[in-house]
Parts: sequence; structure tokens; C-alpha cells
Amino acid sequence: MLPIVIAIVLILVGGVSVARMVWSDAMSASAGGPDIDRFGNGERANRAADARNDPQSARCGGAPLSAPRELRGIWITTVENIDWPSRPGLPADQIKSEYIGWLDLAVQRNLNAVFVHVRPSGDALWPSRYAPWSEWITGVRGQGPGFDLMQWMIDETHRRNLEFHAWFNPYRGSQPAPSGAGPDINALAPDHPLRQHPDWAVVYPSVGTTGSRLHFNPGIPEARKFVEDSMLEAVEKYDVDGVHFDDFFYQYPVGKQDYPDEDAYRKYGGGLSKADWRRDNVNKLVQEMSQRIKQLKPWVKFGISPFGIWRNDGTDPSGSPTRGLQSYDDIYADTRLWVRQQWLDYIVPQLYWNIGFDIADYAKLVPWWSAVVKDTRVQLYIGQADYRVGQSGPWSDPAELDRQLALNRKYPQVTGSIHFSAKSVRADALGSVSKYAADFYSTPALPPVMKWLPNRAPVAPALRSRADGDKTVLNWTGKGVSAAVYRVEGDKAKLVATRRGGDGEFTGPKGTYCVTELDRSWNESPPSG
Repeated sequence: MLPIVIAIVLILVGGVSVARMVWSDAMSASAGGPDIDRFGNGERANRAADARNDPQSARCGGAPLSAPRELRGIWITTVENIDWPSRPGLPADQIKSEYIGWLDLAVQRNLNAVFVHVRPSGDALWPSRYAPWSEWITGVRGQGPGFDLMQWMIDETHRRNLEFHAWFNPYRGSQPAPSGAGPDINALAPDHPLRQHPDWAVVYPSVGTTGSRLHFNPGIPEARKFVEDSMLEAVEKYDVDGVHFDDFFYQYPVGKQDYPDEDAYRKYGGGLSKADWRRDNVNKLVQEMSQRIKQLKPWVKFGISPFGIWRNDGTDPSGSPTRGLQSYDDIYADTRLWVRQQWLDYIVPQLYWNIGFDIADYAKLVPWWSAVVKDTRVQLYIGQADYRVGQSGPWSDPAELDRQLALNRKYPQVTGSIHFSAKSVRADALGSVSKYAADFYSTPALPPVMKWLPNRAPVAPALRSRADGDKTVLNWTGKGVSAAVYRVEGDKAKLVATRRGGDGEFTGPKGTYCVTELDRSWNESPPSG
């Protein structure tokens, strides 16, 4: 039990990233919609080859278009300055240059999405009517960097044709002391909403317990509405591609301490058991956010990255063949229901365990999650544990992640991966990232189409090409949000680059090329060439 106790304490101290890291380590120590097209030879069949999505009609120099269709992302966390910025209080130029460094890494590794932590603890990385500026930027709670950081980040991300998913923690109110305000409301920024509404605040674990912090009470409807409004403000103001939550709704349990929401339960419980009421509170948040995002901007994707176990099959025959913490029972997150109700566009279970781990075997959880999303429209991406590479045991093998990505490819429902976190991808421990990138991310990829989002595939661009020695120079004009460049290689025309905007240029080795246009949902035009 000692490793689990230590892990829980560290979870509370470290926040989201440590929760991801430590819980899987503690478990290791405790060891006691329609289907989506399958990969063929590591590549997704290119969809949307013309305005009617007929891939058979798309040809480039007589060869069919071939582009991987998968989401490839990294999490960039700001809490505790784990990924970015490297420390609080940096000058604006350094804040910007560090962020551009993460984008350059994503481009280098042929990724197509970043998931940026913009609401770590009831705060914001944008000038907000609902929340103070995050302390992880300037080092001062409530003080901004002097420019609209969110707008700048999105512009730079889109300039590289990467998706920007805004990552929110809905109910966190503070980080543990001493780096955060801990359980002390008066230590929050003067304009923090919990100082204005102390009746919304919950302290958990209790004062005097390591990791004690403030939370918005999920059981108070007014608090839930305020939290939703504060996140939707970013959707309304900015051109985000997605709204993203991780696994923090109710706090992970600490010993035998119960979450102190008895007053709210008496007032709002409505005859449900406390556990069912808590689950219903979280379900309402997910359902309402799903509806409100689509009412505001139908093209914005909504996804959640939950703890990797819904329930164990020893508790529920429908559960996974695992023996670990259960999100349904322990943190009141009914993750399977969210998929079955199709409140989400995508789900990213955090499968931070090795293949063969007896408590939570990666090789058994991937097929279980694949079965959950089967016959729904919800896309399944896998949360990959890059941070674990180099640890003792199976993670001392640099090929562990390589094997996991190979296993993902065997299940047609798995349409992407997100890697935790950016600094681990950059560190490339044991050469593991270089290995899986060479094997699985050697070319660019287009994100998978979500057919239920707005579908406005543009017309083919007007393309001009010319020879320049041993190079071919392309210039095109079009009306898409972005463009894809294909080069004929053997019997296929393979994706070699993407560009933001309808107009663009590309220079490559001498050969036969075509260009397509894409809308913001990645629906593709016929090729020009």
C-alpha cells in the first residue's frame, strides 16, 4: 500500500502531469458512428478525394492519392512550468521563442496537433472576464504578460498548419502550496472567482494534509454554469480547433477522506445516492459543454483524456480485464457513458502502462477501448506515456512505445495518439521517440475527418508548376483553410507536405505533383496537377 499512498500524495502536490506519471508508477509498484477505415501498410486511405468523398476518383499523374489519416499530438502543460514556459516571469520574447520551439518540434516529428494547458487552476492564459491570468506565465497571480498570449499562440500554431486544442481543467481552483495558493482563498489572485464566491469552494484534501487545495464544487449548479461560461469564453473569442479536458473532475481520493460536499448533496442530491449524484454532476458538465460548444461553433471538436480504466471486470462484467483504480467508482467519471451518448468527438484514454503489465495491460486495454467506441462516431486516440521511457523494468526498453504504436495500428478504431508530454518528446529518452517517429511518423499526416462536423470541401486549387534544375516549384491559389501537397512515388501519390491557407508554394525534388485544398474539418478537394 505504501507506493500507492506516496503516489496519491504526489498526485495532489504535482497536479495533472504528476497525476498521470505517479499513479501509473504506483500501480506498477503495487503489482499485487461506423468503424473507421483500417491502416494499410501504415497509411490511412485518403478520404474526401473529391467533394463527394469518393477516394476512388482521386488521381495524380494516374496514381491514387495516399495520405495517412491520423491525429498525432503532444500535450504542452503549463502547470508548475513542466513544459512551458520554462519558468514564470520570463520576458515576452523568451515566452514566445520557447513556444515556437515546441511548435517546431511538432513539425519536425510530423505531428498535426498540440494540446495546450490554458486553464490549469481556475485561471486563464488569455484576458478573461471570468478568471485571473495564470501565475505560471508571469509568476504573479492575476498579472498578464502584456499581450494577448492566446491569440498569439493560436496564430503561430495555425501558421504551421497544426490544430490548437485548448486544454482546460474545469474544477481546479488552486495548486497546492507553496507554489500555489493551496487551501487559502485569500492567497488567490484578487479577482479569482472563488474569492467572490467562497460558497462555491471546496478544500480537498483537508487543511493540514499534503496537497490540500481549492476546488469549484461540481455539485453546485451555479458553480458548474460559471465554469462552463469561463471555458466557453475562449471558444467564443478565439479560433480554437478543440476543447480538451483531462482526467480531473472530482479529485483523486486521498486515504479515507471523503470529498466535503455534504451540504450541496443535501440541497441538490434529488434522492440519488451520493456516488450517483456525483457522477450525474460530471455527466451534466460533459453533456452541457458538448451542446454549448456546438451551438457556439459547430466545427470545434470536444474531447476528453480520462484515466485509462473505466471499471475492472471484477467489479462489472462490462469492464476491462484490469485490477486498478476505477474512474467510475473512485473519481465519478463515467467515461464509457460519454462515448455511448456521443457527447464527445474524441476520447483519449491515458494508457500509461506497458504491454504485459498484469494490473493494467496495454495490450488488453486497447481492444477494450476499441470495442467501446465501435458503432459510435467517437474517435479513439491513445494517450502515450513518453514520460515513462527510461524507467526501470519494461520501460528501460526504448522499443516499448514502438510496440504500442504497432499494436494501435491493428485496431481500426484507433485513429491517433497524443504523447505526454512535450518535454519528454523533445528529450527522446533512449532514442525511443526517434525510433517510433521513423517507423510510424516518417511522413506528414492529415487528421481524420469527423463527418458530423461542418463539411464544406473546397474546389480544387489553381496550380502552376515549373522545373528549376533538379527541383519542381509549385504555386497555387485556392479557397481552402489549408492545402496538401502530393508527389507521385511508384504507384501512389504520397502526401509530402501541408500548408496553411488556400494559396501557397512548395519546392521539392523533380517529379509529378498535385495539390488539394482542405476545409477546417479536413475534408479534401479533388487534386489539381
